Amino acid sequence: MKRREGKALFVKRYENTNYRDLDVWKLGKEIVLGIYRTTALFPKNEMYGLTAQMRRASVSIPSNVAEGFNRFHNKEYRQFLYVALGSCAELETQVEIACDLGYLSQVEYRPLVEQLDHEARMLRNLIKKL
Repeated sequence: MKRREGKALFVKRYENTNYRDLDVWKLGKEIVLGIYRTTALFPKNEMYGLTAQMRRASVSIPSNVAEGFNRFHNKEYRQFLYVALGSCAELETQVEIACDLGYLSQVEYRPLVEQLDHEARMLRNLIKKL
């Protein structure tokens, strides 16, 4: 790792030269697409409620991975990954609420939660590596 003025600079240590190469970003994007498809079937009165919240939280995940990847310092990158991790927890809670309200069946609920759990584990592992 390079150092300048006592601060560690972010150096891409892996072969990934673009955030689009990261599996954690790819899965995050898949989650967004799934959430958009799922929430399109929610009642129209939820458009500005749960639908908007779930969409916003889902988009936050790959967006923060991408923004953090392009930051100069590992500390900044790590902070954006923590935000993405928080968005995973937020979205998982919202998916559970949607299921409890009957907007999602158990068949729809399980794969979403499994994807979010996998994404959260990938984020935690990436954070540990920085």
